[in-house]
Amino acid sequence: MKVVHSEAHRAHTYAHEVTGGLPTRAWETVARAEAIRAALEAVGHDLRAPADHDAAAITAVHDPAMLRYLETAWSDWRANGLDRATIVPDTLPLAGYRAGMGAATEPASPCGRIGYWCFDTMTPIVEGTYPAARGAVDVALSTASLVMDGASAAYGLCRPPGHHAARAMFGGYCYFNNAAIAAQWLVERSGARIGVLDVDIHHGNGTQQIFYDRPDVAYASLHADPMRMYPYFSGHADERGAGAGLDATFNQPLPAGADDTTYLRALERALDWLLDRTDGPLVVSLGLDTYRDDPIGDFALTTPLYRVCGARTAGTRRPLVILQEGGYDVATLGENVREWLAGVEEVGSVEE
Repeated sequence: MKVVHSEAHRAHTYAHEVTGGLPTRAWETVARAEAIRAALEAVGHDLRAPADHDAAAITAVHDPAMLRYLETAWSDWRANGLDRATIVPDTLPLAGYRAGMGAATEPASPCGRIGYWCFDTMTPIVEGTYPAARGAVDVALSTASLVMDGASAAYGLCRPPGHHAARAMFGGYCYFNNAAIAAQWLVERSGARIGVLDVDIHHGNGTQQIFYDRPDVAYASLHADPMRMYPYFSGHADERGAGAGLDATFNQPLPAGADDTTYLRALERALDWLLDRTDGPLVVSLGLDTYRDDPIGDFALTTPLYRVCGARTAGTRRPLVILQEGGYDVATLGENVREWLAGVEEVGSVEE
């Protein structure tokens, strides 16, 4: 299978994040992507660098002002004499802050600007963040291009991930929404109704928000119940879309300890739902933090299941744009990705 990978992710590195009010080790690390790359190289996957893409594909789904902020955030931080190693918000403009007073204005202060755009304390900006995020977008679009050019499936090793980034908000380790950008790009070039299958344990709030009122992109997610797990404020079963996008969103919140059988049934429901509502390629947000030993997940999935999941997804006979999201057990992440892609290949759907 063709695999797209960018070296730019290596510059996006930091030691700590803030979770639950405490500084903890960073989970979204360089080692994640390198483990996947090594595992795929070991079995002969065709790795290639992405092509460069301009910002138009990003601003097709994201507020141009957010793009400008991310592009200049680090240089502005330094220009204002701030020498801390990471940019993390300390003040967030919650809805109640300005209730009845209108929308907030983006502050001039770098300390205020980060809180204006970033919705959590776990998604720091460092010097290499913007180049890495642009590299991940290039990976996603290059992967989509391979599929548009005739490949039945291709895999993009995106880092940083993307599915938590909304139109005008980033967080959850995500800066630009790689899957949403790829889906929009496919809509524009194919004219088809595109499906997004999100299998990360955390609900893809950003992808849902971007397409919530649109009928041309159907979003199906199976994830941990947000009543107990991040991102907490989206992903409930009664969120089905709005306006022209009503019934183009399908959420399946799953219980703690969800096992292989429970998960596979949910996946099959999601695939059937997508097949009923789309006629074009499927973009897969491939999060493997569903693994039983993942340090920030609570499902009980096993490595052999991932091959089955890949095969079931390829069994739709839809072209697949597979983009990496989460997965934080570095020791097994490469093997788990390799097994998911092997399932796609064993169906015989991949054209080199």
